[in-house]
Amino acid sequence: MPTTFPPKTVGVLFSGGLDSGVLLGKLAREGRAVVPFFIRSGLAWQREELQSAKRFIREIASSRLADLVVLDLPLDDLYGTHWSMTGSPTPDAASADEAVFLPGRNALLVVKAAIWCQLHGIGELALGVLGTSPFDDARSPFFENLEAALNCPPAPSLRLVRPFGEMSKTQVMRLGRGLPLERTFSCLAPVRGSHCGACNKCAERQEAFRSAKLEDPTIYAAGAAATR
Repeated sequence: MPTTFPPKTVGVLFSGGLDSGVLLGKLAREGRAVVPFFIRSGLAWQREELQSAKRFIREIASSRLADLVVLDLPLDDLYGTHWSMTGSPTPDAASADEAVFLPGRNALLVVKAAIWCQLHGIGELALGVLGTSPFDDARSPFFENLEAALNCPPAPSLRLVRPFGEMSKTQVMRLGRGLPLERTFSCLAPVRGSHCGACNKCAERQEAFRSAKLEDPTIYAAGAAATR
């Protein structure tokens, strides 16, 4: 990994899921120099996420897309026996939004990648956060305050950008036409490396393809691929 990057290089927080996958693909299509980041925290589903992230990047490879930067941020000492670490009980399709909220997750993810960007002269970090997120740590005031804290002198200037901050899941999915979305991963309880088909995130994934009127190529352990 080089220590210097072309002007206007953008970092991207890339979980391997649909939203960040579309964001990464969109920026690559636009010819931006991009450095993708995966933050490994030991969560129950992250092994499969990381494998999918690597496959997705291989498929959209370009000369301006850097290798995936994997940063470790262990959370077992914070989350302990939380379901996100143990894998049980996993929020299912009927669970409320609050059931999948991970305390401090967005702040921790951003800070780790942001500091890497500042140390390597990258002035912009992009996140695939949607305008329809139900959580306050996905809204403008949160990111404005976090950006201000990160930019306290003498730290180098860094912008936190949310290109999908005013968009719905359906709109974002439509931007992903032609991208290898089958290589993304969004499941809380993987079964033999595949999507379980029963958790909260699998239900959200199925609805995302359905609402955008896109074929869902995902193989779900709980049954055949989602309704076309």
